[in-house]
Amino acid sequence: MGRKSSGSKVRYAVVGLGHIAQVAVLPAFKMARNSEIVALISGDPRKRKLLGKKYRSVPAFSYEDYDQVLAQVDAVYLALPNHLHKEYAVRAAEAGVHVLCEKPMAVTEEECETMISAAQDNGVKLMVAYRLHFEKGNLEAIRTIKKNRLGKPRIFTSEFAQQVKANNVRVTEPVSRGGGPVYDMGVYCINAARYLFGAEPTKVLALSAGNPERRFQKVDEMMSAILHFPDERLASFTCSFGAADISRYTVVGTKGV
Repeated sequence: MGRKSSGSKVRYAVVGLGHIAQVAVLPAFKMARNSEIVALISGDPRKRKLLGKKYRSVPAFSYEDYDQVLAQVDAVYLALPNHLHKEYAVRAAEAGVHVLCEKPMAVTEEECETMISAAQDNGVKLMVAYRLHFEKGNLEAIRTIKKNRLGKPRIFTSEFAQQVKANNVRVTEPVSRGGGPVYDMGVYCINAARYLFGAEPTKVLALSAGNPERRFQKVDEMMSAILHFPDERLASFTCSFGAADISRYTVVGTKGV
């Protein structure tokens, strides 16, 4: 069974100290009432030193010390590259440690199922750190549709883009390891469509567009997809690592938009 904290707060180890961990995850713990950071884990000695100084009361460890850290914490926050999610989640679950994992959950459906099974077998909680489930605007959109204010939702469209620098892990890891715009940004579009339509897609068509810049040698710069949902509804989205910042979606119903 998953261990429980001996105190009033859940003791977390943050695993992976990249951009998202530094600008979002670690600062957020300062405002958390029920959780605290008790360990930092990174393969980069420089990051361990710098963040160890910034968070003075939190010891920093290398990945080689992961099993040692698991014996001292209640939960892990996995902010690792996508292809490492499964391994570190399963190891945590087998040690009786709860897992909060950055999106995407993993690179393949099989990896996701392995993570779920490991959590169930060891009686621990497994959750994807997907913040949009809790944001006011998205919750209001779901309520609007459930109250039939738009009539029957028929069409969903979305665009999500940003300019990603050449050395960013989003473009240095190939698609087989969870790189590229779909794993990083397309998941938001897909989940929005699933939530707002209240169903799972039955068919998917996709098309990629390449940019000859060197930063896109390992991943597609842009991807568009059309998703066919039950009751003859369509969702489409485009996500890009090489276009101006945009993040939006539109839902068209039989009575309103």
